[in-house]
Amino acid sequence: MAHHWYFVRCQSGQEDSICRQVQTRVKMAGLQDLVPQVLVPFERVTDMKGGKTRVVNKKLYPGYLMLQADIEDLGDPRSKQAQSVVRDTPKVGDFLGGHGEPVPLSDGEVQSILVRMSDSDTALQVNIGLSKGDMVKIKSGPFDGFDGTIEEVLPDKGMVTVIVTIFGRPTPVSLKYWEVEPV
Repeated sequence: MAHHWYFVRCQSGQEDSICRQVQTRVKMAGLQDLVPQVLVPFERVTDMKGGKTRVVNKKLYPGYLMLQADIEDLGDPRSKQAQSVVRDTPKVGDFLGGHGEPVPLSDGEVQSILVRMSDSDTALQVNIGLSKGDMVKIKSGPFDGFDGTIEEVLPDKGMVTVIVTIFGRPTPVSLKYWEVEPV
């Protein structure tokens, strides 16, 4: 048995419930040996909303599920049945691949995704929601009330560098991301 990873299209925004449905349908069909894992690839990020910081799961590939399965042997009726069970789940599209045939992900792609998922548990990345060139207003500290332009975003440190005009000269100021708000 050779289990490979596949991407399956599904309705965006419904990935978690569709994942549970696929798992349930596979279990009811008795095909857990052919489809042992179904997951929604995500990373954990710190998000700032309404002045409150919270940790959320951000989907890496919205509208897709990852499926570990042994479905390559088309001569095996159970392999065809496993593909049908997944495809016939409501709100599921089809496997990624050409001409309706599932194409497995390479080992490197799978490792990259799984490492990214596990790394997000150990080193949370801050989702600042700002990018270079955005206009912001500083809302605390000695530059409270000044407007500026984002020059650099450092999500791993939760910092932004803002160019503020002081006495007619552009001056870079390093601030925590919660000290600024978009204009």
